[in-house]
Amino acid sequence: QLQLVESGGGLVQPGGSLRLSCTASGFTANYYAIGWFRQAPGKERERVSCISSSGGSRRYTDSVKGRFTISRDNAENTVYLQMNNLKPEDTAVYYCAASEYSYCSASASYNNWGQGTQVTVSS
Repeated sequence: QLQLVESGGGLVQPGGSLRLSCTASGFTANYYAIGWFRQAPGKERERVSCISSSGGSRRYTDSVKGRFTISRDNAENTVYLQMNNLKPEDTAVYYCAASEYSYCSASASYNNWGQGTQVTVSS
């Protein structure tokens, strides 16, 4: 069974850091680009970041550039999202998903969604 599992969310104060993990099982995620998405209450889901299969290409939405870093360890079948200088507007459920392609592609081409992990930034 193809599955992605997110972990690492939690409650953090503004300015704090969290590292999210996305671990694949049932398939080799190494061949696919992986994206991190988030959805806040009442808002549409947005793609936060993505990384190509080789890790050589990384993309970020403007609001997280300079604060978030995506990386992957293909030996561990895991993709990470290091989130620094967190802001209250980063509060959301964060999901990872695998693209149908090896490169960062349009959001509609992502499948095998994880169950999500809650990130709450609040004092």
